[in-house]
Amino acid sequence: MRIEPTELPGVVVITPRRFGDARGWFAETFSARAMAAAGLPDGFVQDNQSFSALRGTLRGLHFQRPPHAQAKLVRCTRGAIRDVTVDIRRGSPTWGRWVAVDLDADSGGQVFVPVGFAHGFVTLTDHTEVQYKCTDFYAPESEGALRWDDPDLAIDWGLAAPPHLSAKDAQAPAFADLDSPFRWEGA
Repeated sequence: MRIEPTELPGVVVITPRRFGDARGWFAETFSARAMAAAGLPDGFVQDNQSFSALRGTLRGLHFQRPPHAQAKLVRCTRGAIRDVTVDIRRGSPTWGRWVAVDLDADSGGQVFVPVGFAHGFVTLTDHTEVQYKCTDFYAPESEGALRWDDPDLAIDWGLAAPPHLSAKDAQAPAFADLDSPFRWEGA
C-alpha cells in the first residue's frame, strides 16, 4: 500500500497495490499492519455502504462527537466521488481548512479521515457506491454536521448544478456556529 499525506496533517490517501492478470486484478484494501506502521488507528468496528443513484448527490459534512467520535477509512467501489475533509479541531493551525480528493473505483484509492474532522462527498457519476470503515459505532445522539456550502469554508465541490441533498444536510448549521468538541493536541 502507498500511503501519502495531504495538506491536512493526519488525513492521508491510501492506494492499495493491484495485482492483475488475464482474470482481472486482486488488491489488499485494508491491512492493520500497514495502518499501524503508518501510525494510523486500525480498530475499525463498523463498515458502512452508501449508494447514490444520481451524479451530484452530496452527503455531508458529517462527524460524531465524543464519546462516539469516529475516524473513517473511505473508498469508492463503484463510480467516482470528490471526498472532502474539514479540520474542526479548535486551536489547530489548519482549523477550518479542507482538502478534497477524487476517488474512483478504477484506481481504488482511499482516504483516512481522523477523529476531529468533518467529512462529506459528492458523487461525480450516476450509480455510485461508497464504502467506509469507522472506529466507533453510529450514535445518533452524537451526530454533528456543517453546511456543505458554508461561505467561511468555501469548499470547491466541483459542482455544475445544485446538489441532491437530504433534508438534514440542507439544514445543517454554519461553521461559524460550530461549538467543536475537538481540540488540537499538537506540538
